[in-house]
This record gives sequence, C-alpha cells and structure tokens, in this order.
Amino acid sequence: MLVLIGYAVVIFSVFGGFAMSGGHLYALFQPFELLIIGGAALGSFIIGNNLKIIKETIKAAFSILKGSGYSKEFYIQLLSLFYELTNKIRKEGALSVEADIENYQESPLFSEYRLVQKDPKIMEFLCDHLKLIITGRVDIHHLEIIMENDIDTYEEEAELPINAINKVSDSMPAFGIVAAVMGVVHTMESIGIPPSQLGALIARALVGTFLGVLIGYGFTGPVATALDTKRQAVIKVLQSVKIVLLASTSNLAPTLAVELARKVLYASGRPNARELEEILKNIKAKGVNVTNG
Repeated sequence: MLVLIGYAVVIFSVFGGFAMSGGHLYALFQPFELLIIGGAALGSFIIGNNLKIIKETIKAAFSILKGSGYSKEFYIQLLSLFYELTNKIRKEGALSVEADIENYQESPLFSEYRLVQKDPKIMEFLCDHLKLIITGRVDIHHLEIIMENDIDTYEEEAELPINAINKVSDSMPAFGIVAAVMGVVHTMESIGIPPSQLGALIARALVGTFLGVLIGYGFTGPVATALDTKRQAVIKVLQSVKIVLLASTSNLAPTLAVELARKVLYASGRPNARELEEILKNIKAKGVNVTNG
C-alpha cells in the first residue's frame, strides 16, 4: 500500500505541478519515447542477467506491493515461538521437536504462529539447523559457522535482484538522453518545416530526457531501495534465529534465549522488554510446560 501511495505522490507532484504551472499534459505523452527508453532498458536487463536472476527480479519487484510482512505482531509470534521451542527442547530434549520440524506445516507447535509458519525462508532456516542440533554431530562452534555461512549466502543471493534493478535505474537517464538525441536528429533533418512544428519536435526530444530521469529515480530506483530494506529485515530475523538456537544449545534459560534474540531485531518493530515479559507470562498462563529460569 505504501508503495502505491508513494507512486501516487510522485505522479501528482510531477505532473500536477507541471499542469498547475500552465503546462499541457498531452505534450508529455510520447509513446515512442517510452518505447525507446523502456525497450533499451529491458534489453540491457536481459543481456546483463541470466534467466534465474530475471525471474527472481520480477518476482521480487512485485513482492514489494505486499510490504515486508514483518509487523510487530510477526515479531511477537516469532519470540513466542522461540520461547515455546527452546523450553520444549530444554525440558524434553532436542528429539522432542523432530516431528515438528519434519512437517512444520502440520505441526501443532508451529501452527500457533501462522505469521512465522507461512514464511518459507525463516522456517527453512530454523528447521534445517534444528535438524543439525538433533543429530548431535555438530558442536556449537561449527553450528555457528554453518548458520553464518547460510545467512551470508542468502544475503548475497537476495542482493542480485537489487543490483539488477539498480543497474536498470541508473541506465534510465542515459537511455532518456539517447531518446532525446534521436529526437534532436529528427528535428535537425526537419529543419525546413514551420517554426511551430519545429518547436513541437524539440519538445518531444526533451520529453525523452525527462521520462528517463523520472522513471529511473522516481519509479525504478525506489523499488531497489524497498527490496534492500526488506532484505535487511529478513537478515535480522535469521540472525535472531541463529542467536536463539545457539543459546538453546548452550542450555541457557528459555527466557534469556528469547531476550537475546529480541535484542537482534530492529527496535522499531520488536516488543520492548516489558511487553516481552507480559507475552511470556501469558504463554505460561495458557498451560505451557515450563522449566525454572
């Protein structure tokens, strides 16, 4: 929703301001200029990326319409899940969650926290490393290295669509200049026509530069920025999963493990310490089996 609002503000500010200053909006409608700019940008995007990145970029670009999904309610559910999970492991052992992670979509434990359960990346990361803990073949030092490498890999992969969009955004003003130059060439070869028609040709050429800059910085560039913000939020959640699993492996109390995980999350979205305390009290009040500490 915020993306659409932002685009509406850009459109109203630019075109509304132009119209209110006495400009004629029809003069800005130049489909052939758009064809030159858009077609050249699309072609360069296809040339510079493989099929997998192209698909991921298109998918990622549309995903910003749904927002990051990491609301305060998501963080509350995430921390609550951490508490129940670490408490169960501490009380009954790591093997007690094996059935849950083998089929997390049907797990009664995970089903309590739908916002987390429907995030495939978070669940994959959590379940994969819980499986390593269950095997008992990985010590805490190597487990930390494995999780850090997994996060690094995600960070690099998630950056590929962002880089692709940034390159397209950076190229838009240049392709706008290409369209403008071609318009100037057309104007120069038509130098014998009446001045009124000549002025119209010059105006069309200038619109090319205008459209290239506007599309690049007003529409395409912000998509990359939004995706990078979303990527950083996912990384923070993955890091919180890493912290809570390491804390659980070190046999720290569930409340302390969850607090350590909370500290990793962005302060603007996570519950504060007092809110977390109330959340954990409510979980206990619902009859969750808890250990001392």
